[in-house]
Amino acid sequence: MTTVTSVPSEATASTASTEDLDGMGPLVARLSRAGQRLRQADQAHPWVLDTTVVALAFVMFCLPDLLHTGSGDGDGPRRFRLAFTRLPVVGMLALQTGLVVPLLWRRRAPAVAFGATTAVFVLQWSLGAALRADIALFIALYSLALHGRIRQLPWACGVMAAAMMLVAVRVSVAVSVWDALFFLLSTATAALALGLVVRIRRAQLAGLRDRAARLEIERDQRSRLAAAAERARVAREMHDIVGHNLSVIITLADAGAYATAVAPERGREALLLVGDTGRQALGELRRVLSVLREASDGPQDGPELSPQPGLTDIDALCEGVRAAGLAVVYRTAGDVDALDSGVQLTVYRIVQEALTNTLKHSGAGTRVNLSIVVKDTRLTVTVQDTGPADATSGRPGPAKEEGHGLVGMRERTALYSGTLSAGPTGRGWTVQATLNLVSPGGTQ
Repeated sequence: MTTVTSVPSEATASTASTEDLDGMGPLVARLSRAGQRLRQADQAHPWVLDTTVVALAFVMFCLPDLLHTGSGDGDGPRRFRLAFTRLPVVGMLALQTGLVVPLLWRRRAPAVAFGATTAVFVLQWSLGAALRADIALFIALYSLALHGRIRQLPWACGVMAAAMMLVAVRVSVAVSVWDALFFLLSTATAALALGLVVRIRRAQLAGLRDRAARLEIERDQRSRLAAAAERARVAREMHDIVGHNLSVIITLADAGAYATAVAPERGREALLLVGDTGRQALGELRRVLSVLREASDGPQDGPELSPQPGLTDIDALCEGVRAAGLAVVYRTAGDVDALDSGVQLTVYRIVQEALTNTLKHSGAGTRVNLSIVVKDTRLTVTVQDTGPADATSGRPGPAKEEGHGLVGMRERTALYSGTLSAGPTGRGWTVQATLNLVSPGGTQ
């Protein structure tokens, strides 16, 4: 079964931006897949990333100090070199290890990593030594803002400010205390702000993913509930048809049994009618069982409709919508009178829903062409309207979520292994349903 819906085209201004996004689509998709693979690898082996961060910090910030230890000149102006204590290689390596190694626990225990790094940092500057590995303290603060508890940040900021004050006092022989303090506190604030921004962004993305998952679940649930409600409605209507056929069978069987002794030919005729009626009832029952997936034992919401509407009631239906303002032209072709009651009911409901939608969306003054054509084993129902009479207002496109009316027409069409299409034709709208009149048992 095929359902065709169409949405009116967007404005020309949005077309260019859509094309730009389409051009960036493959690159964004590749980057997204690469990021997903990296996250999966990190979840499987978290120590790899932590070890990589420590190794990079050692190579970029520890090795330069170790390599320049043996040179007499060192780096920086003379007043800087005289202000700081020159450490032996073993002492420098020990301090560097104390600064960098705690970063291995920066994600699992960020508060512990920050505390250990701060302790070594304070010890180093108490000795009057300056190391490039001090950058590890800012990495630890960033990790605490990203992975730690929010209530831990106030005391961490206080400890960080005290440590920066110690550094500013130590370098006061070369730089103004306030200038040094401004630079150090700005760097610490940047690390803290970056950690908080990344944390908030991750929380927003997680919330969006959760909301999208919940909306998808709710959409599927609404669709299933609408389909179940329509199937229950179809089942109740089919119940009347099958019940009527069985009542006819019982009556014919009793009459045939009586007529056999009096008029054998009448008894034979009654038996033939019993067979025809039974095959019709069996076909209807098979269609119901093919649609219903779950049994419903609950009480019915209202009384059963009896008798069920058929093709003869479509004239009255057209008269009703004509009174509401629609100009309906109704025609039939083929042997429509030979259709069984189940097919007639299905056709009536499809026409009823299509005319209701036309009245709702196009309003009074709309011309509707309704045709029911029977050809061989196919029945085609076509409801085509010309759109609103006011040319300035167009029929609105279908909603983003499928309405229950289209769900109902689809379920009824599926009863007869048919197809359903619905979409715009010019300013109007066309609904076309094709039913297969051959029953599952092979009879028409």
